[in-house]
Amino acid sequence: MYREGHVGAALVAYTPVGVGAVLVGVPGLAALGAVVSVALASLPDYDLRVPFVSHRGITHTVWFAAAVGAVLGGVGVLASGPATWPTPVLAVFGATVGVVAVGSHVAADALTPMGVEPFAPLSNANYSLSLVTADDTLANWGLLAGGVLTATATAAVLVRFGLLAG
Repeated sequence: MYREGHVGAALVAYTPVGVGAVLVGVPGLAALGAVVSVALASLPDYDLRVPFVSHRGITHTVWFAAAVGAVLGGVGVLASGPATWPTPVLAVFGATVGVVAVGSHVAADALTPMGVEPFAPLSNANYSLSLVTADDTLANWGLLAGGVLTATATAAVLVRFGLLAG
């Protein structure tokens, strides 16, 4: 998939996380998580710019998702303090955002015939739904539209029921 598709997939995958943050009373953190998730949506494709790293290799695995989650969890620990949310909340939230952002990217790439090997090098099993090609304009923009619609509709419901300030 291309950037538009990955952003849409990230929004769809992140929406339940954002809802959870709103429901526990941290809407600002929910918004920040959405921004970070969208910003990281194409991170695994930076493998195209790194010599000796194969495309859809290590950056398209659960191990990379866990590593990004660990880094963001660490950022959460460093960002915590008396004027912010508690350290465990920021650490878990940061880790979750990292795993969800990279995981959504891997899931979106599994829609293509090339597929992904998310457990490499422990398993070379390739997962592919072969629904669309990565360069399919309609699929990429459709994923983006679906992500924006999901996030927007969810926010509207939260506002309607008084769970989020409008």
